[in-house]
Amino acid sequence: MKSVKIEGKRRSGLGKKATRHLRSEQQVPAVIYGGNETIHFSAPAMAFRTLVYTPDFQIAEIGIDGNNYRTIMKDIQFDVVTDELSHIDFLELVEDRKVIATLPIKFHGQPQGVKDGGRLELKIKSLHVRTLPRHLTEHIDVNIEKLELHGNIRVQDVNVANMEILNSPRIPIASVVTTRALRQADTDVAAAAAPAAAGGKAPAAAAAAPAAAGGKTPAAAAAKPAAKAAGKK
Repeated sequence: MKSVKIEGKRRSGLGKKATRHLRSEQQVPAVIYGGNETIHFSAPAMAFRTLVYTPDFQIAEIGIDGNNYRTIMKDIQFDVVTDELSHIDFLELVEDRKVIATLPIKFHGQPQGVKDGGRLELKIKSLHVRTLPRHLTEHIDVNIEKLELHGNIRVQDVNVANMEILNSPRIPIASVVTTRALRQADTDVAAAAAPAAAGGKAPAAAAAAPAAAGGKTPAAAAAKPAAKAAGKK
């Protein structure tokens, strides 16, 4: 399990003035909660970069005044004008207390539907789970090799030991959809098949037309001279 070590200092002032002063010195205010006490601290903005600017799930080992706190990041705030990191919330991990975390999904394999000409679409890239701290992992593995064209893998299809997945079960995680080239190929095949299907019925239709429209014509043609001859007698 990856972890990031951060050295911070406990904050004494919690007002707006103290917070502005911290940020002016490139310090980021933060808080740790969920343990025996709530701890307000600050650390240099650079110390949080490897934790914040990554899609990976990591444990934050925070050292404050000689004490070490094992935490996970729960919330981040950025300045609406400068987009700089302005505040972070951390949840302290207590061994026998379940936590809710967001874990990234790691997809494995090439879908059968892609091999057949489809395109893979990833609907969501992470899952919300509830578990004990000792069961936390860097990611959730999902095998997509058997995913066929027009098929979906949903949240309910993912099974992870010792974790409860909190997302709605019917939400698609990954799908294989038809590409434009594949749709065009299907259209071309259908267009090529249409004349053949129509041509197969043409002889029968041609033969049936005289029978339907003029089936009595030969008999009528033969009967008319006979009738005329009888009239002359």
